[in-house]
Amino acid sequence: MSATVHVGHSPDPDDAFMFCALTFGKFDTAPETYEHHLLDIETLNQKAARGEYEVTAFSIHAYAYLTERYLLLPHGASMGDGYGPMIVARPGDYDGSDPRAWLAGKRIAIPGKQTSAFLALNLFAAGQTGGAGAPPDAAKTPKFDSTVVPFDEIMKEVAAGKFDGGLIIHEGQLTYHEQASGGLKKVVDLGEWWKNQTGLPLPLGGNGIRRNLGPERIRTINRHLRDSIKWGLDHRQEALEYALKYARDMGMDKADRFVGMYVNDYTLDYGQAGRDAIKRFLKAGHQAGLLPKLVEPEFAS
Repeated sequence: MSATVHVGHSPDPDDAFMFCALTFGKFDTAPETYEHHLLDIETLNQKAARGEYEVTAFSIHAYAYLTERYLLLPHGASMGDGYGPMIVARPGDYDGSDPRAWLAGKRIAIPGKQTSAFLALNLFAAGQTGGAGAPPDAAKTPKFDSTVVPFDEIMKEVAAGKFDGGLIIHEGQLTYHEQASGGLKKVVDLGEWWKNQTGLPLPLGGNGIRRNLGPERIRTINRHLRDSIKWGLDHRQEALEYALKYARDMGMDKADRFVGMYVNDYTLDYGQAGRDAIKRFLKAGHQAGLLPKLVEPEFAS
């Protein structure tokens, strides 16, 4: 008999949507049983480094340090296809000038050092996209200070003037400009920048499975997790009503939009574009000197 599979994922509407079927036993998973652990992405990255969960969400940035312990599952991706994490600021603190130059000397609140958002921000600052050409010129890369702040407090801290800007993820991408969020102004959308530069989606989060489970069990769990995502897409309204529980006052319309942004065809399967995006993102990080080695993604089957 198989032991319980511990699944780590974020307490966000997109992850709730994906795992609704597993949470409520919508299909038979015998002999496997699943137990869910809901944590913010930076904590999940740290737990993945210790191999605490058999299956876990993690940042693609963090995956660069996890390859000996985890395989990427071919599904469960969060990809920003022309949209993604943003730098936002108070309107009076950003005048619409060149966003890369604006970064110089700024104090930026970030959701975590190993988040993909933070790697994307550093790639943006360096003007590095993993293409051919010389490595970035450090003398021309704007220097900024970064401080880790819980992701759901970043907009509040920026609005209060404690930081010059904030790197926002999750639902903040839809609400940053609203008065309740501080009426902030977009400096740059990193997913939009990456798409314009590469033609590829920006890889943000993925799901991994521990290598030591063995090929047969990995295949079984892999199938169950994909079936859970497919069930959500096939039963959208029911899965969305459950996901709304984790929508942090977004309301149904915004939650629906947010889920649509991050649970889609890429989530069911990366496809060639998604796999190419991961390779290029990690290559760019290595070329910019932000990752210690060049990582070749490995996927479970």
